[in-house]
Amino acid sequence: MTSNPLHFRKLESMYLSAPINKIHFPSTAIEISDGSSIITINLDESYHHTARAGHGSVYFKLLDDASFFAANSKQPNYFVLTQSFALDFIKPIFEGKLTAIGKFIKEEAGKFYAESELFNNQNELVGKGSGVFAISKIPLNSIPEYQETVK
Repeated sequence: MTSNPLHFRKLESMYLSAPINKIHFPSTAIEISDGSSIITINLDESYHHTARAGHGSVYFKLLDDASFFAANSKQPNYFVLTQSFALDFIKPIFEGKLTAIGKFIKEEAGKFYAESELFNNQNELVGKGSGVFAISKIPLNSIPEYQETVK
């Protein structure tokens, strides 16, 4: 498949317009290119569990989303779905900018394989994940938010 910058901008728009990102992760930013994605958020205590560190759901969301969009960058017609996702917690997170970097690995038998790494604001690896993504029956063009493009 060839690189398609318009497809990448549409995926970015779709991601940023998702209610979970607008409401719960308002500092989210995303950049998608051919086979990769970079997602950032600003972590503060509102994302902490009672032991005063970032909740595991933050790791999962960022790592899964980064892998997902690296995979969906390779599928221009249909929405992909997470079939399975595994993650490793390496280090606790507390505050500051978090960056998740997703990378497409391969497509095999209609499945997309991608992995991601999560870095804290000191550029230390704090988590990593890998997933398998399946092509859904949902055409991207049927998703109104996909039709809206960002700069």
